[in-house]
Order: sequence, then structure tokens, then C-alpha cells
Amino acid sequence: MKEVKKMAIALFLFVAATSFVQAQSKVAHIDVTQLFAEMPEMIAAEADLKKLQETYRADIENSMTELKNKYTQYSNESASKSEEENQKRAQELQGFEKNIGEAQQNAQQELQKKQAELFAPISEKAKAAIEKVAAAQGYDYVLDAQAGAGVIVAKGKDLLAEVKQELGF
Repeated sequence: MKEVKKMAIALFLFVAATSFVQAQSKVAHIDVTQLFAEMPEMIAAEADLKKLQETYRADIENSMTELKNKYTQYSNESASKSEEENQKRAQELQGFEKNIGEAQQNAQQELQKKQAELFAPISEKAKAAIEKVAAAQGYDYVLDAQAGAGVIVAKGKDLLAEVKQELGF
């Protein structure tokens, strides 16, 4: 009987201590998407990506225009050319179309690579600032307050202003 009593007391103390420790945890939140959208580095990176995307788009549009012109030329001249010559031209156009498709895929891959290259240091900088502000203010947990990110109620401390100040904007 004494063993049961000791176990009950030990269990009660364990639950009480655990509840006390959990009650001491401080939780804050920040909208990471908003933070990124307002970071000057992110704005500059997005501008760089947009320029690169426009360059790729212009190159592909020029190739498409060239393909269309060749197609029109070859269609107009097909009656005066031999069947063998027309088949060669058709193969040439198919090869050109294939090259344009590959260029589009390469452009997309390059854009994704460049985006990852540009955004990684910005993300690390933001994370470091969030961690620094949270540590300075004694927060144990910082949750992303963006809708759908898992936070249902965001009544805790919002660190966005302090993190922006830490980042210098």
C-alpha cells in the first residue's frame, strides 16, 4: 500500500512539474511571408529574377518568331521544291521546334536554380534575425502566423516589427 501511495505522489509531482514547465514556455508568432516581402534583399532578388525571366522570354519569343517565319517561307516555297527537299525542311522545322522546347526547359531550370541561389542567404538572414529577437525577448517558440501555416489563434506576441528593426528596415 505504501508503494502505491509513493507512486501516486511521484506521479502527481511529475505532472505538476511538467505543467509548471509548460506554463513557463513563451510563444510568439511572425508572418514570414510578409517579412520576406518587405525585405530589401528579397525585393532586389525578385527584380533580378524578373529581369532574367524577361531575357529568357525574349530569346524564346525571337526563336518562335524565326520558326514561324521559316514555316511560312517553306510553306510558300513547297510547291516549287522537290518532295525530298520538303522533307528535309520539315525535319529542320521539327528540330528547330525541339530546340525551342529544350530552351524553354533549360530556362525554367536556370530560373529555379537562380531563385534558390538568391533566396537561400536571405532566408538564413531572416531566420537568424528571428532567432536573435526571440532569444532576446525570452521566447521558446516562434510560429509562422501566415494563414494555413498551422496557427489557428495568434494572440501571442508578434515579432515582425522587432525582426524588421533587427534587419535594419
